[in-house]
Amino acid sequence: MPVLTPMLLAQNLQQSSDRLRFWMDCLFPDHGGPITATPEQMVGLLSELLRAGEWLRAGLPQEKNSQLQAALDEYRRNMERLRELLPSIHRQLLSERARLEGARVQVESAVEWARGTHQTL
Repeated sequence: MPVLTPMLLAQNLQQSSDRLRFWMDCLFPDHGGPITATPEQMVGLLSELLRAGEWLRAGLPQEKNSQLQAALDEYRRNMERLRELLPSIHRQLLSERARLEGARVQVESAVEWARGTHQTL
C-alpha cells in the first residue's frame, strides 16, 4: 500500500475516528446500563481498527499538516478510550461464553434424555 498524502490520510483517519466513536458509543451508552455487544458491533469495531491500522502501518507522510495532526490526535484519543473499555468488553465476552457453554450443556442433556426416552419406548 503506498503512503497516503497528508490530506487523504487526515480525511481517512477522521472518518475512521468517527466510526470508532460510533461503535464505542453503541457498546457503552452514557446511561451506564449493562452492555450487550452484538456480533455486528464487534465486527464493526474490529474492522475499523484493522482498516486504520493498515493506513498507519503504511507509514506517515514526511510532511505533516495541522489537519493530519488533528486527525492523529483524535485517533489517539479514541485508542485511549478503547484501552479503558477493553476490560469491560473482555468481561462481557467471558460472560457470554459462559452463558453459551451453559446452553450447550442443557442441549446435550436434553439430547441424552430424548435418546433414553426413545430407547425405552
